[in-house]
Amino acid sequence: MKKNIFNLGLIAMTSLTLLNCSDNKSEATDPNAALKTEVLANVSNTVIVSTYNELNNKAIALKTVIDGLTFPVSEAQLTAVKTAWQATRSPWEQSESFLYGPVGIEEVVDPAIDSWPVDVAAIDVIKANGAPITANSLATNDDARGFHTIEYFVWGIGGNKAASAIDAREVEFLKAAVADLQSNTQKLYNAWKSNDGNYAINFINAGQSSSVYPSQKSALEEFTQGMVGIATEVATGKIEEPLNGNAGSAKPEAEESRFSNNSKSDFANNIRSIQNIYLGDFNGGSGKGLSDIVALTNSTLDASIKTKIADAIAAIEAIPETFTIAITSHRPEVQNAQTKVNELKTLLESQLIPFITNL
Repeated sequence: MKKNIFNLGLIAMTSLTLLNCSDNKSEATDPNAALKTEVLANVSNTVIVSTYNELNNKAIALKTVIDGLTFPVSEAQLTAVKTAWQATRSPWEQSESFLYGPVGIEEVVDPAIDSWPVDVAAIDVIKANGAPITANSLATNDDARGFHTIEYFVWGIGGNKAASAIDAREVEFLKAAVADLQSNTQKLYNAWKSNDGNYAINFINAGQSSSVYPSQKSALEEFTQGMVGIATEVATGKIEEPLNGNAGSAKPEAEESRFSNNSKSDFANNIRSIQNIYLGDFNGGSGKGLSDIVALTNSTLDASIKTKIADAIAAIEAIPETFTIAITSHRPEVQNAQTKVNELKTLLESQLIPFITNL
């Protein structure tokens, strides 16, 4: 999730600064170089590429469901779209600890996929102007495309839109929006997979002249910065703004997935994104992760990170009712979840980053 592209640029500048300042020991004299290579390769392929593959497969399934909509839309069709949207949303949210490389700089697909809040005024103009709505016509406004535009049409502002309320023009808009979304998930997957853009090779070959990462350490630092970045965003943006954005009171309109009431799942999956990178696991696939490097010399830190990740996920999932209701009626539980995410962020910043920097 990004509200605007300037956040992506900040991530990129931070990453480049880290890369340029890296003073890593030569991999040729590093006794743990083979392990680092294994971690970099596994995280790149088993976690990142696999996540984007899952995302694209789910987006294809969502497109199939939406392309099959007829007018008038039935409740069964609407339910199928909702289910497919939520299924697609999960791997996207689990990708948000690695918003670097093609997603943020080379292809700039993050805003196209997940800008929020939606620009309802722009959507209404597009609906009313009578011109054909296509994926290409939506590509000029990131705030009128992507996940949240589809969410807006499917659930409605109150989250309880009936199938009978979806008009023919909205069906046309939905079909264009999902074509655009799936085009971007395909672009992202293609940019990483080995037989296409193969961005993963930059991690696998870190420290070699063929890689954008001048050392294995700089590539590992990219992983850790991404983990800190999403923990920070969940705590200080995704939770904080709707919880306290109205001068210390709730600001429901600042909630990201408020139409679908999917926010708690989004936040938990963001933390799972951290977990996947740290453990080197995703969706049944497993291998070496950052945990294996940390545990070699600091098993206490390794155990603490795993515990903080689990605590943050559990606290988010323990928030009662919908997040929209909870920010008003269950504020202590929301604050506890925010605290747990902040504790994870602090641990990653204060201990994991220095650990990796000192490798």
